[in-house]
Amino acid sequence: MLNRTGFDNEKYLKEQTDAIMKRMDKVENKLYLEFGGKIIYDMHASRVLPGFDPNVKMRLLQKLKDRADILLCIYAGDIERRKIRADFGITYDADAMKLIDDLRDWGIDITAVVITRFQDQPAVNVFKNKLERRDISVFTHMHTQGYPSNVDLIVSDEGYGKNEYVPTKKSLVIVTAPGPGSGKLATCLSQMYHDYKQGIKSGYSKFETFPIWNIPLKHPVNVAYEAATADLGDFNMIDPYHLKAYGVETVNYNRDVEVFPVLKRILEKIMEAESPYNSPTDMGVNMAGFGIVDDEAVQYAAKQEIIRRVFRYNSEFMLGFISKTTVKLAEHLMEQTGVKPEDRSVVEPARKAAEEAARKAGAEFGISAGAAIELRNGKILTGKSSLLMSAPSSMVLNSIKVLAEVPDRIHLISPNIIASIGILERQILEEKAVSLDLNDTLIALSISAAANPTAQYAMEKLGDLKGCEVHLTHMPSPGDETGLRRLRVNLTTDPQFASKSLHVG
Repeated sequence: MLNRTGFDNEKYLKEQTDAIMKRMDKVENKLYLEFGGKIIYDMHASRVLPGFDPNVKMRLLQKLKDRADILLCIYAGDIERRKIRADFGITYDADAMKLIDDLRDWGIDITAVVITRFQDQPAVNVFKNKLERRDISVFTHMHTQGYPSNVDLIVSDEGYGKNEYVPTKKSLVIVTAPGPGSGKLATCLSQMYHDYKQGIKSGYSKFETFPIWNIPLKHPVNVAYEAATADLGDFNMIDPYHLKAYGVETVNYNRDVEVFPVLKRILEKIMEAESPYNSPTDMGVNMAGFGIVDDEAVQYAAKQEIIRRVFRYNSEFMLGFISKTTVKLAEHLMEQTGVKPEDRSVVEPARKAAEEAARKAGAEFGISAGAAIELRNGKILTGKSSLLMSAPSSMVLNSIKVLAEVPDRIHLISPNIIASIGILERQILEEKAVSLDLNDTLIALSISAAANPTAQYAMEKLGDLKGCEVHLTHMPSPGDETGLRRLRVNLTTDPQFASKSLHVG
């Protein structure tokens, strides 16, 4: 475990703010800034850049809010098929509404929501109605006619001209989204088209943390970004346009490079002038590389993230969400960086815990599972499945006992409470569960804490588990998954089902 800070938020915030201000100064009227990546709770960045504040972009927005309008894009197809944001376990439409609430909590109001590639889908209309009835302005954009090859059609009244125009007042318009593929770029260009028809000379730029353009192509941080987007088929590459124009190697990713010639022509047709950009790198105002202060710490963290992604993709493959191609790509990236799954410190202890559980359990218990957590001080603790509770439940109770210096023999949860929950689930509700999952365990702990000061003190240590590394030998049940998500640990699992049952409620 290399527990060092590798990223300076204050340095990054200053560099990033200055870069945006300088780009705004180059535009006559207003700048449309495509805001890529997670605007809040950017957990990937915080994992690969230790010390990175996952909400630093919100701090940036607070600095800019008096000069900025904010447009929130969401792809209609993501609403229709109820796409899930994996880190929160919620749909993208729910995440869009959560993002609006989060922005308000930071004192920032959005100007409007833009639903992209709208086809009058019933589920999308419900989402639109819900927002409008809460006094949020919603605009719809159709699929752009002629995109990507027919620039004359794209930049016309039959292309961008068919989209609704979103009125904005500020000199900076930040265009963001809950996830990738939400239509941010098309929204920026559509707005520019309408602006120029009205005599407003606006410009475009892009702010996206990864890949980091001014560190090497094969730097683990950039490889970790490739691993994070393996399911999309994205890959990093040297920006050939920047190399040709300036003789300098910079890193970009394939989609930006592929679309650049078309984007350059679109900008020139909208502006009726030569494009201000010679390369995709030119378009960006991304300063994350300047915030790295300990490259060794950052490289270690990024390699660990690549391992996490491999575990995640293997589990998602077993669940049917992705193809084997994605798994193989992520595994190839892991091999490139010279690491293996067992280099994740909690993997082997979890597997040993599962072996111990299997030895102790009878054949009637079924599948035995193990869990391991690495605390902030580097200590690794484990948990095993039993007739009483799941492996994650056992692991968490063992962890807070150690953190609270509670002797192992003392019960944090009264056996009577555990027995009562068991009667409720098995006899009254007639559920199949034979042991307490983590969500049940956390509730039981809070009940015990009301009458037990020791349990209360131990419960207060749950916050110390945030950001800790956790591995399970089996994919979690819904109750275990919910509990682990609430604790905000960095979770990986072996691609094994925790039950022989096909349906796990």
